Amino acid sequence: MVREERKNLGEVQFTDKLWALTVPLGRWHKDKFGNMDKKIQCFEEEIRKIDEMAENGVYDGTVEARRKTLVSYCKQWYVRKEIQWKQMSHFRHAKDMDKNTRYFYNLASARWRNNIIDALIINGRLIRNQARIKIAIRAFYKNLYHQERSPVVGFRNGLVNRIDEEESVALERIPTMEEIRDAIWDCESSKAPGSDGYNMNFIKKCWDEIGAEFMKLYWISFSHQGCLLIPILLGWPLHLSTLDPRRSKTSGRSAWSVAYTK
Repeated sequence: MVREERKNLGEVQFTDKLWALTVPLGRWHKDKFGNMDKKIQCFEEEIRKIDEMAENGVYDGTVEARRKTLVSYCKQWYVRKEIQWKQMSHFRHAKDMDKNTRYFYNLASARWRNNIIDALIINGRLIRNQARIKIAIRAFYKNLYHQERSPVVGFRNGLVNRIDEEESVALERIPTMEEIRDAIWDCESSKAPGSDGYNMNFIKKCWDEIGAEFMKLYWISFSHQGCLLIPILLGWPLHLSTLDPRRSKTSGRSAWSVAYTK
């Protein structure tokens, strides 16, 4: 379905194709998964009928195989329902977050009132003045975490391992398609970048269709914007994953990476 819809869109930008695909994909999702509760109820009803047959002594290998098949299908739909609940929970949280601002503000205010220090004993005297309490607390922790000045050691002092020019060039090269694909496959499939965005499962399932265009956009953004152009164009928040992990040959530790983080 994705292949046919993409052909009908013609030569348009990759991001425009993704936005245009939301309409047919929405219809497809409604046709396939729109009646989850009804389908689960039908499977449970069939399983109940088989259990009643078994109680009446009508039970053989065929009936047992049918029951196992129904239980397997029912379990699959329960898993899909659970994933849908999780995604809807994230969607509603993002959608209703502004509506609940006043509620959470009241909670924070109540927590602040409960945690406020009304009085403090300073040098044997009970102090209730908030300004003096703040000054005393600030002075206490300033003295607690005070540290004497120490000599600053720089990279040129020879105490820190440095990579050579060859490793530096290797770390700055444009990542290959295999490296980016492996990083995408490490992402959680049920995670969606936005309330109306594509989840990572779509990217994985349709990689053969959209992988080339996805990588083309990535390489453009890598060379111009340091990998941050893709999530901006797609409306994605910066929370995908580390897309380019690489390691130093000498130390074995990660020397550089480009990561999408919150």
